Amino acid sequence: QVQLVESGGGSVQPGGSLRLSCAASGIIVSIYNMGWYRQAPGKQRELVALIMNGDNTNYLDSVKGRFTISRDGAKNTVYLQMNSLKPEDTAVYYCRAYSISRNYWGKGTLVTVSS
Repeated sequence: QVQLVESGGGSVQPGGSLRLSCAASGIIVSIYNMGWYRQAPGKQRELVALIMNGDNTNYLDSVKGRFTISRDGAKNTVYLQMNSLKPEDTAVYYCRAYSISRNYWGKGTLVTVSS
């Protein structure tokens, strides 16, 4: 059974930092495309960051230079380092693992950026 478990969310002031973790079981994160998505209240879910084969990465324009996605094969975990957080980054953040024939989601972790 595949599980993706997100952690690291919380409340932070604007300008602060958080690191989200996505611990995987049942799959090997180093061979899947791994992504972080977010969904703010009343908005559609959007891709925030993606790490693909060869560790190529892709970012939502509004987070470029502030967020960094990475993965640790030994821990089978994907991370999202978030710096210089803004109120508009407030959302539930989800981890996704997908391949040509598989697609898995975590249950999400809430990030709130507010003064």
